[in-house]
Amino acid sequence: MKLMRVGPLGSETPLLGIARPDGGDDWFEASSVTATYDRRFFAEDGLARVAAAHAEGALPAAEVTPGMRIGAPVVDPQALLCIGMNYAAHAAESGAEPPAQPVLFFKTPNTIAGPDDTARIPRRSTTTDWEVELGIVIGQRCSYLGDRKEAAAAIAGYVLADDLSERNFQMHESGGQWSKGKCAPGFSPLGPWFVSADALDPSDLTIRSWVNGEIRQDSNTRDMIFGVDEIVHHLSQYLVLEPGDVILTGTPEGVALSGRFDYLRAGDVVEVEIAGLGRQRHEFVDA
Repeated sequence: MKLMRVGPLGSETPLLGIARPDGGDDWFEASSVTATYDRRFFAEDGLARVAAAHAEGALPAAEVTPGMRIGAPVVDPQALLCIGMNYAAHAAESGAEPPAQPVLFFKTPNTIAGPDDTARIPRRSTTTDWEVELGIVIGQRCSYLGDRKEAAAAIAGYVLADDLSERNFQMHESGGQWSKGKCAPGFSPLGPWFVSADALDPSDLTIRSWVNGEIRQDSNTRDMIFGVDEIVHHLSQYLVLEPGDVILTGTPEGVALSGRFDYLRAGDVVEVEIAGLGRQRHEFVDA
């Protein structure tokens, strides 16, 4: 199943998407079950409740039309965790060796934005960069998971993300941490939809990005150094993961940090896409 939120910022309507045999989706309004898809929704078995309501015929049909604003499919996570340098080629273009264990940094949850919302280049920025990423959404509270099978069971589903970054803030004004370059407003566009874990194999997905229509990243999640189950298991040994938490799993090669491409400027348009998780498009303006 898919989850999506549509409508004006702050007044989005939660929708449930059910796949049709022709490859499209039928959409249903889920506001009778939940006001939004947040940490409480996932903690209170929201996926099962919304599926049951649909099976009972209790959800009215909804129409998704071109031009309709789409909000982030999941909101208000307790934590937005990120894995750095999780593709070997991206580590190399960053001038680093592939990590021996997952590299963790954090973004603030208030960086989350809709998939097509306007993106803002921070004040003083000359090195704003794009990073298409697969996002994991946690479905249950977990700590000290025993193995990767337990970790897989803790995953509610997946989202497309763009881990926007300001490289000077990240590398040169950071004091040794990366988050100064990661937490500008709107720096974590998510969506357009969430896909439940039973409907997507995250181990073999095409992952791409474009700037002004020109391809920048073109890879596959099978090239990740650490797979999704391994990441969740590893993180659970250090912190408590909560329902609704989002984990960004790293980006492949092809970002501006490589030196092969220009950094972003006002007027540029970035598009990112992962097979099965949809496509984003955001135009950049100055803050």
